[in-house]
Amino acid sequence: MIAVSAAAQRRASGNDGFIIVAVLWILAALAALVSVYAIYVTNTAIAVAASGEAVMADPLVSAAVELAAYQLIGTQAEDRPAVGHFTARVGTARLTVAFQTEAARIDLNAAPKPLLSGLFVSAGAQPLNADSYADRIIAWRTKIAAQNIDTDPENSFYSAAGLSYTPRHGPFANVGELWLVHGIPQALIERVLPYVTVYSGKAQVDIVDAAPQVIAAVPGMTPESLQGILAARAAGTLDRAALPSLLGQSEAGSSSADPGKSFRVGVRVDLANGRRSAAEAVILLPEDGPVPYRVLSWRNALDGTTDQPMDFGRQ
Repeated sequence: MIAVSAAAQRRASGNDGFIIVAVLWILAALAALVSVYAIYVTNTAIAVAASGEAVMADPLVSAAVELAAYQLIGTQAEDRPAVGHFTARVGTARLTVAFQTEAARIDLNAAPKPLLSGLFVSAGAQPLNADSYADRIIAWRTKIAAQNIDTDPENSFYSAAGLSYTPRHGPFANVGELWLVHGIPQALIERVLPYVTVYSGKAQVDIVDAAPQVIAAVPGMTPESLQGILAARAAGTLDRAALPSLLGQSEAGSSSADPGKSFRVGVRVDLANGRRSAAEAVILLPEDGPVPYRVLSWRNALDGTTDQPMDFGRQ
């Protein structure tokens, strides 16, 4: 009887031990599930918060672009500023807005070869190479007759390089298309991108408001003329009437006589919680029509990662 009782106790003890181990495994599994769920909830909350901030910021950015457009529209064309900035407060958000004429950039679709070549020289290219790069851009945008497609030397240039495409033989759709132009070093493309556009439609540039790199690209521009222009601008005495005295006759012919109708608008939205959103748009002010302006380009990014939209490289 004693032996039987001892055996029974051992079996009970073994079962108890198994039950304890099983319970511990279940508790560990539950703890793991709780941890996973906590991570999921946290990530979901972060995603919802970011999405909510974007939803809040988008209409504010749109409002800022409209404010800039109406400020430009409300001024007579001959008195319209080529560059400007202002701030506004909407609810608890603060809007910082800057605008600048697209004529302050070099238009890839309209600029003549000397201006394009000068831009690459100002970016560090040798003059002979810069001429070749300008030729590549002009060949990309130049239309050719359908019967000449198979014999076009530029098409052959791309085919010989093993590329699966040929030049557009039409206007650049956006400045990013410059990356597709074969024969231009990518390092140079990266340097010139902040100073080019496809929206001004002008063969000249607005020297009064352009970045130094753009002014330096003007054919015949000398270091002395460049420094004189920048000094006059810093002193607040530079205007289109003063340009002939600072430029030679040839350089003056490369200067735009007016800011045009295309403007780049940079917007920064500072939210009450410390977060920031930024956007950059290019708008066109038409002569007439059912809408006061058209948006030609738009890009934005939460927390202001949009290519420094408040600084157009004018300094």
